[in-house]
Amino acid sequence: MNHQQGPVIYIQLKARITVPKGKAIYLRDVADWIAEPEWKERLKSVLLQQPKQTDGNLILIDLLSIIPKIKEQAPDAEIQLIGEGRCIVQIEGRVTRKPSIALFVLVWLLLFFGSALTIMNFHADVSMQEVHVRIVEMLTGRRDEHPYLFQVAYSLGIGFGMVIFFNHLFKKKWNEEPTPLEVEMFLYQKNIDQFVVHEEYAKRKSLKNRPGSRAERKP
Repeated sequence: MNHQQGPVIYIQLKARITVPKGKAIYLRDVADWIAEPEWKERLKSVLLQQPKQTDGNLILIDLLSIIPKIKEQAPDAEIQLIGEGRCIVQIEGRVTRKPSIALFVLVWLLLFFGSALTIMNFHADVSMQEVHVRIVEMLTGRRDEHPYLFQVAYSLGIGFGMVIFFNHLFKKKWNEEPTPLEVEMFLYQKNIDQFVVHEEYAKRKSLKNRPGSRAERKP
C-alpha cells in the first residue's frame, strides 16, 4: 500500500529579531522557510507566542517550540532545519527617547581627554621626547632639544594611522572590510546571545526539576 508523503518544509531560524512591545510572535517573524506555495502561505499565520509582562525583554524561541505549532497545520510534514535551531526575540518599547546633545558632548569630551592623557602618559613612560631628539640628531647631525617639526609630523601620523586602522572617517569607509570596532561589537553581541541561550535553558531545566512539576508528578 502506498502512503502519500507529507510536505517537506525547510526552515531556517533567524539569529535575533526585535518586535514591538505587546505584539504577538509569529513564525514569519522568527524564520524563513521553503515549502510548497500552499503551505508557505499557510505557515505565515502560525502563532508561536504572545509575550507577557513576566517574560522580560528577551525571549528564546527554539525549534522544539516551533515544531508542535507547525504540526498543528501540517501533521504529516517533514521538517528539515537549516542552521541554528534557536532565535532570540528582543521586546522593544514603542517609546523612543530623543538623543541628548549634552550627554553626547560629555561622552565625547571624556573620550577625547581620556585618550589624550593615555597617549601622553605612554610617551612619558618610554621617554618619547628623548627618542625624538635622538632621531632628529641622527638625521640632521645636530642636537635640537625641541624638534617641533618632527613632533608635529609624528602627531599627524598618529591621527592618520588611527583613521587607517579603524577604516572609518565620520560616515566614510575606505573599503568594505569591517572595522575593528564593528568586529568587537559583533563578538560582544554573539557572546551576549550565547549567554542568554545558556541562561534560558538553565531556567527551563530548573523549572522542570522543581518539586511538584509535571515531570515529577506520579500518575
